[in-house]
Amino acid sequence: MITQVYPKDFQRFLSLPVLGPWMNSYAAWLHEQQYTHRSSRYELRMAARVSEFLKRRGFQRVEDIGQDDLQACYQWFQRKFPREEGGVRVLESFLVEKALLHPIPVPEPSPRDVLLNRYMAHLLDDHGYVPSTIRRQGCIVAEFLDGIKYEEQPNRLAQVCMKDIEDFIRRLGKRMGRVSLQKPISVIRHFLRFFAASGTVPHGLDSQIDTPRVYRQEQLPRALPWTTVEAFLHSIDRKTFMGKRDYAMFSIMATYGLRACDVVALKLDDIKWRSGCIRICQKKTGNPLELPLTNEVSSALYDYLKKVPRYGEYRQVFLRLRAPGGTLKSTAVAEAFQAWSRKSGLDIPFQGTYCLRHSYALNLFHHGLPLKTIGDLLGHRSPESTAVYIRLFTEDLREVPLHIPAFTEQQEEVGS
Repeated sequence: MITQVYPKDFQRFLSLPVLGPWMNSYAAWLHEQQYTHRSSRYELRMAARVSEFLKRRGFQRVEDIGQDDLQACYQWFQRKFPREEGGVRVLESFLVEKALLHPIPVPEPSPRDVLLNRYMAHLLDDHGYVPSTIRRQGCIVAEFLDGIKYEEQPNRLAQVCMKDIEDFIRRLGKRMGRVSLQKPISVIRHFLRFFAASGTVPHGLDSQIDTPRVYRQEQLPRALPWTTVEAFLHSIDRKTFMGKRDYAMFSIMATYGLRACDVVALKLDDIKWRSGCIRICQKKTGNPLELPLTNEVSSALYDYLKKVPRYGEYRQVFLRLRAPGGTLKSTAVAEAFQAWSRKSGLDIPFQGTYCLRHSYALNLFHHGLPLKTIGDLLGHRSPESTAVYIRLFTEDLREVPLHIPAFTEQQEEVGS
């Protein structure tokens, strides 16, 4: 493969110290990861510099390299070749995938990690939270423990007081709004209550924490007029590979009200072409959904899968189109939505794709579907969850008051 990238100079790369025997495989891997010819030449040149660095460190075989050695090379690149250190990370991904690197030895868990793992195990075993929820709550608790310097003073938790909690909330308040603060405060309250039961923290602290006052349903749903949703979809340029993929992706989200995490998890096996349905396994709730495959979504998916090249053996429907290849993340869906929103020139004040889900629910409500049906389509367990999506706008409220008949002059005289 390297002969196609460097047809005249390939022997120089194959004879490199340490990495030479793997350069042909590395070139093939770069091609599989959708790197262009120009980018592949660049990454191979960076690998040659890494090879010289490893030779100076006394290595002779790639099997003797550890991830910590590549980390040292990365730091050397930062000093010697600023803004080119990314080449070390690309090479590291290749070596890790081929199982050629010694992993960095895992250190003994610190007291902070032991405490955090204990709490996260409680969230999993006693509450049954999904891994993503456990990770988010674990990050909040870890930040709190770092704030009170628990790592330096393991007995610090037994002396925690309201001032420590207030300082933590005050720090969060600098980057979070009133509504966003509710979640971390709830997590800390639950954390203190859990460890107070075992005497690790003083009792009663959880009941002293005030939650920011937020009025129920004080904000309107993040919904767009359905005409705006349709205009947004039509504004996507379907002449490009990126446009074909994103049009199919956002068509599915607008048609079925899916979350970004559900779209990126969608697999080829979930599309039942013959039976005309699409199967969704919601990552947030774990509830399976089977919905009819509409003509618009079917056409968009066919256009994308038929005309956009796929790399690798991934079963996910939507893949990256830029190197390195692979599956999409939810953040990539949000970034694509923001990019197409700017290009469309439409009035779309929301940055996330959740507005498509809200718009879908409100559109169903405007077409007369009952609340229970909308909740089933959205995969909700409780009607209260669905009610959040379909709070009415001003134009809807105008239809609520009863009509007041006008009084005639004769009726006024009789009344007097």
